[in-house]
Amino acid sequence: MLDAFSSGKHLIVRGLDVRTPVGEALISELDMSLVPGDALLVKGPSGSGKTTLLRSIAQLWPYTDGSVTTPVGSVLFLSQRPYLPLGSLRAGLAYPDQLPSGQPNTGRANFDDDRFRDALAHVHLAHLVGRLDEAADWTRILSPGEQQRLAFARVLLIRPRTAFLDEATSGIDEGLEYTLYDILRHELPDSIIVSVGHRSTLDVFHNRQLELRGAGHWTLTDREG
Repeated sequence: MLDAFSSGKHLIVRGLDVRTPVGEALISELDMSLVPGDALLVKGPSGSGKTTLLRSIAQLWPYTDGSVTTPVGSVLFLSQRPYLPLGSLRAGLAYPDQLPSGQPNTGRANFDDDRFRDALAHVHLAHLVGRLDEAADWTRILSPGEQQRLAFARVLLIRPRTAFLDEATSGIDEGLEYTLYDILRHELPDSIIVSVGHRSTLDVFHNRQLELRGAGHWTLTDREG
């Protein structure tokens, strides 16, 4: 596990080593610092450790050494397959009530109906507004792409200080993906965004890029967002 984990103003990673369960190096001695407003795009071939890096930062991967500081406030993790709890659509949008660390999410805003409606409209799901209080197994009702759009609505609703998006638009076409990221960067200009993705359409929304090259090697570059 991580040698040190703390909270501060920035997302800071120092000397991060990430390994497979059998000890093979995925990422070695990673150093990076992201300030509010930064957006980092993580790229690399399959198996290079992109998702595992996000899990390591969240203290969800035990084969990790190094130190991580995360910004104080709410944090959201969006996976390729969004999690929707059983219950109302409103409850699913407001999920989670707690951070991944298990600590209360003190940065969570008070929600009203207008905020729910606006969030759904932004992600082209306005037709679901009338079903906000309908209890159902929404994973069976919504397509994978709709579930990913709903996850983006959750980000717009909760407005986290830091958001980790792990191929969170893989089920969405490039045009809508562009629209969602454009809204995200406009609505949350001071949030730190860390995305895992492959499409070149994501490049314009990120001012930094981390390329994982395998066997522990990596390259961190700055780019115009």
